[in-house]
Amino acid sequence: MPIISAPQEFNEEDLYVDLDAVLGIPLYLKCEGFNFTGSVKQKAAIAMVEAAEESGVLTPGSILVESSSGNLGVALSVIAAGKGYRFVCVTDSRCNLAAKRLMEALGAVVHTITEPAAEGGFLAARIACVRALCEQDERYVWLNQYVNTANWQAHHRLTAPAIARAHPGLDVLFVGAGTTGTLMGCARWFKEHRPGVRIVAVDSVGSVAFGHPPAPRMIPGLGTGVRPPLLDESFVDDVVMVPEPDTLRMCHRLAARGFLFGGSTGTVVSGAARWLAAHQGGERLHAVALAPDLGERYLDTIYHTNWAQGVYGPDVLADDTAPTPLTLLS
Repeated sequence: MPIISAPQEFNEEDLYVDLDAVLGIPLYLKCEGFNFTGSVKQKAAIAMVEAAEESGVLTPGSILVESSSGNLGVALSVIAAGKGYRFVCVTDSRCNLAAKRLMEALGAVVHTITEPAAEGGFLAARIACVRALCEQDERYVWLNQYVNTANWQAHHRLTAPAIARAHPGLDVLFVGAGTTGTLMGCARWFKEHRPGVRIVAVDSVGSVAFGHPPAPRMIPGLGTGVRPPLLDESFVDDVVMVPEPDTLRMCHRLAARGFLFGGSTGTVVSGAARWLAAHQGGERLHAVALAPDLGERYLDTIYHTNWAQGVYGPDVLADDTAPTPLTLLS
């Protein structure tokens, strides 16, 4: 029976969904959303905070500040509350309202950027705001997830070995690309310990991480307007780019079978399904994908029909596999 005294002490590491049984996709989905912060970002958040404490940068009276599209901000809000720090999250207008309310409920201050920078979009604008705050007050401590090595090291130490233990016959691992902390931590570990495992990065169309042209993106989580400093493409075997309408449709397919996941998961599963369809030969591959979070924070966006149709068009959810709506009898 687990007993904890701080929220960050609990993380479910060994839960997988067999998507072959659910959707006919030969893929095991590692569910990272079953902890008190609700996402895979808990691991990086803890690692970065503890590294800052150990180095003496973060001390009593410090104010944590970070740029986040949602999940890391929630994770840091939980950890800051547990440790007694004040926390300011700089996000942008794409951040889900549920995530903002969660952060505020936990005592964080949420600053929302409404205008993207001419170069680098919302991310560059958020980073500029964080830098300005740090220049104004020396109490601010920016963990800087975009360059912080503790970000990827957390997944090198925890996530990748857990996958290897659960799947000794693993052939291919699919990981979404945002800051690329999760991707790099897993990719580095497998190249060191199990080099035969193929590492496939999954990114959103409109993200510039792997050299593709920038374009507007409406779903927070994966993708970036600035090339991630942590990214080393030599550790990545393949890249799949997923359009956001495909993300939306995959999320709804999963929800139709009772699995409510977040946008990043829809992107990763959609990309993995496409890659596997193109690479499955006579031999069945043993494949795993990471699901960064669950779907409750996306009820007003991805799972809201008016929002989805308003952003992507009236036919975005047209799908012959969707269940027929029930007719209520009076």
